[in-house]
Amino acid sequence: MRRRPEAQSSTAEAAGASKKNPDQRLHGQAEAKGRLSYSSVLINIGKCLLLIIIIPPFLNYASLQREGQMLLPKDGQIVDVGLGQKMLLLCKGRGSPVVILDAPTGQSSDIWFHVQESVSTLTTVCTYDRMGLGFSKRLMQNETTGTEKVWGMSTTGRMVDDLYRLLEAAGIAKPFILVGSELGALNGRFYSHIHDVQVSDLVLIDPIPEDVFEEDQWKEYWYGKLLPSLQARQFSAATGLSRMLIILGAIEPTIKGQNVSEEVIQRQKYLLSNPAHQSSAVDEHFFLNESAAQVRDITKFKPLSSRTSVSVLTGDSFDEQLPEHLNQMVAKLQKRFLKESYPSANHIHIKGADRRMIYKKPSAISQHLRKLVNQRQAKQQSE
Repeated sequence: MRRRPEAQSSTAEAAGASKKNPDQRLHGQAEAKGRLSYSSVLINIGKCLLLIIIIPPFLNYASLQREGQMLLPKDGQIVDVGLGQKMLLLCKGRGSPVVILDAPTGQSSDIWFHVQESVSTLTTVCTYDRMGLGFSKRLMQNETTGTEKVWGMSTTGRMVDDLYRLLEAAGIAKPFILVGSELGALNGRFYSHIHDVQVSDLVLIDPIPEDVFEEDQWKEYWYGKLLPSLQARQFSAATGLSRMLIILGAIEPTIKGQNVSEEVIQRQKYLLSNPAHQSSAVDEHFFLNESAAQVRDITKFKPLSSRTSVSVLTGDSFDEQLPEHLNQMVAKLQKRFLKESYPSANHIHIKGADRRMIYKKPSAISQHLRKLVNQRQAKQQSE
């Protein structure tokens, strides 16, 4: 009986508290709903982020598998060069001497589209994708027994060995005219010094000086600015972002215009979205210093045959987008190395051109190559 008043008192207090604090109850309910709503928002955001992270790479991968078969050049052939490696070779035209075109650093054979189309009306012109680029698939390192162990991956020594085996397997007539731009010029020099009997004419377009990487300013630009931008492009391709940017028009192919076929344009988009191609492009840039050192050593060990003519094509600057002091430095080093290595070379200046002359000033290159072809054909007829 003594507890009854207490119970009544407690009940009364609870009722009183309920009457006194109705706002608190409503506030508590609002807080619970707020927490539930906030959790739902976080869950939805998480789902969206998961979709963004997973779906673009998945769709990009699926598209790459389909496009890899559809966009293979119709006139090209996949050549087994031994050691389990296969490379794309694309030859157009008929006749001799054959012209072999080697692309700049990190570029596929499509970069020569305009030049190949022009010169192939006169003779056979062949382009190819270096290992890892375009449609020349690189094997995993643990699957190869090739010369990567000797020369190192993505260096000139390895590329020249690949090119030699490619031309032998394809039965390309010799001697031929060998043309290279930037890294392709290093490859052309290496090849011509080692296999001089096979090369009648060596054409160097914007050759990279062997000792340019001894300059701190150049190393800062190459490894501090250019290489990180290429690595970002590789990451963008791996995540599927590049494909989305291409669809939105934020990224465009390098070669375009009315005279460029839709197939070539689509193939460039495919390679921009292809992380394997972009990875090999990064490797070629990263090991360019080593490639230059290999060429310097081999040219000292074995001078170029006097039977091989050399011509050099350069523009007003190496790269018009570079600071002037870097362009001046490259020009000075180019002049010195050409004087020391190829003093009798025919040096041709192309006004208004830089390292992009292959697709921005292709007619100037084609004109010189057609001249060389005519000279060789006239000599063949006279003999």
